[in-house]
Amino acid sequence: MAKKKNYYYRETSRYRIFQIFNAVIMIIVCVFTLYPFLYLVAQSFSSEQAIIQGKVSIIPVDFNLTTYASVLKKGDFARYYLNTVIYSIVGTFFSLFLSMFLAYPMSKPQLRLNKFLAPFIIFTMYFGGGLIPNYVLMLNLGLKNNIMGFIIPGLISTYYVLLMISFFRNVPQELEEAAELDGLGQIGIFFRIVIPLSTPIIATMVLFYAVGYWNNWFTAYLYLDKKSLWPVAYYLRTIIAGSSTSADPGAVSADTMQIAANIKSCSMLLMTLPIICVYPFIQKYYVQGMMLGGIKE
Repeated sequence: MAKKKNYYYRETSRYRIFQIFNAVIMIIVCVFTLYPFLYLVAQSFSSEQAIIQGKVSIIPVDFNLTTYASVLKKGDFARYYLNTVIYSIVGTFFSLFLSMFLAYPMSKPQLRLNKFLAPFIIFTMYFGGGLIPNYVLMLNLGLKNNIMGFIIPGLISTYYVLLMISFFRNVPQELEEAAELDGLGQIGIFFRIVIPLSTPIIATMVLFYAVGYWNNWFTAYLYLDKKSLWPVAYYLRTIIAGSSTSADPGAVSADTMQIAANIKSCSMLLMTLPIICVYPFIQKYYVQGMMLGGIKE
């Protein structure tokens, strides 16, 4: 009995050592992860002179809001932000809807056309039509200076479709068969059985697609000439470019040029803040999706 107790004591001690070691490692990882973000925040609230002299670490020096005032008050910033919200919501909805309708039938190995269609879908991951043909196509379709001209080019991601196919293959086939016996058709099975079971992958795809639309400025650069249609990412990109070049296409005023040292930090913070606020609410579904995707019978 004494040996047994000793054995359990040794195991408990080892486990405690593991917990301490694991906690130390996680703290180090958190420090290295948070430091760049805290440094970015500190720069955005610090003076240009303090940044140039290298005085800023994770605490703002010579606290000021000049950069934020310049970015937020000039150039219809609120309009650009609203455009981005609209583009992200509409684009994410259609992207998710079409990706699911493509991924679900592709997850059924018994469908004969899947073997024929799968190579064509995967082919798009490695080869594209090219920038100029795509631009000419968008012009011929009348999508320049149109909200759909911003959304359509990134409507479906092949990689995300493959992730959804992998998830749908783990949905129990018995549930679908039982629903079919109860009289449900394929559309009913999809909406009433598959979608409720697919909350983790749906939440994950919402996050991925929304971040893609939120950060997209290059599509706006190609297809949106009207400033009233610009997303905030492209607007902030022109500010950053204007603060470091003489061309100055996106600078909003002369004082913008004077705060070039921290305008980039301010712009990046304004862009990332909404995503940072949303991510914690979706993280648990993202983890569930990874765990369910790894379960094999």
